[in-house]
Amino acid sequence: MELTEQLEFGHRGRKDIYDYVERHGKVDPDGTREALHMEPREFGHHVAILRRDGVLEETDAGQLQIAYDEAAEEEYQEDEIEYTIRQARQEDISGLVGVMRSVVGDGSYVIAENIADMIDHEEVLLRHNELESRMFFVACVDSEVVGWVHLNHPEIEKLRHTAELTVGVLDEYRQHGIGSHLLQRGLEWANAHGYEKIYNSVPSTNESAIEFLKAHDWHEEARRQDHYKMGGDYVDEVMMEIDLE
Repeated sequence: MELTEQLEFGHRGRKDIYDYVERHGKVDPDGTREALHMEPREFGHHVAILRRDGVLEETDAGQLQIAYDEAAEEEYQEDEIEYTIRQARQEDISGLVGVMRSVVGDGSYVIAENIADMIDHEEVLLRHNELESRMFFVACVDSEVVGWVHLNHPEIEKLRHTAELTVGVLDEYRQHGIGSHLLQRGLEWANAHGYEKIYNSVPSTNESAIEFLKAHDWHEEARRQDHYKMGGDYVDEVMMEIDLE
């Protein structure tokens, strides 16, 4: 299932099952059925339809999860560093949160810090519901997450052409093109799915992030004066933007 597909289920029972799985990431079928107070035959029928339609899938461990269409992996080698960029999976969540917390540890990337807190609290990585959709791609070295690019957009008709992006790489893996490839992968995905404007907002003190985006053809669209209070000082928020049309 594409992350941007409109959600249509044709039956309240199938929507209830989807909503439960979407909220929890991976679920035990029996526990889900009991939580939704469904009879085994009814539950089995709805799950079969959802699996047939490519909405749900069963893991090797017998759990149910949302069946997101997975994008292809891309392999790179620069300066003797080999890394892979691919769509994130639910099992990446602990490594991804760890990387995000390391990158935002100095407080200079407030939105990314909030996203790390949110996915850590929700324990769900990808989201696609009536309110929002959330996509992650990760960069991996020896199967370990070392960077990410994230896109989030509201399921509101008037804003469906926009998305918010964050991107980051562990300090020790910078200067190898990983951040640039992650950013490119995220923008290519956004463009292929019909988004027109992508935003990334950072405190004005995060000069390296602003320069990185400017070097990739982003520009400053707006500035909110004294939006953050960091270490007792007021700091502007800089809204960076790129048009994909």
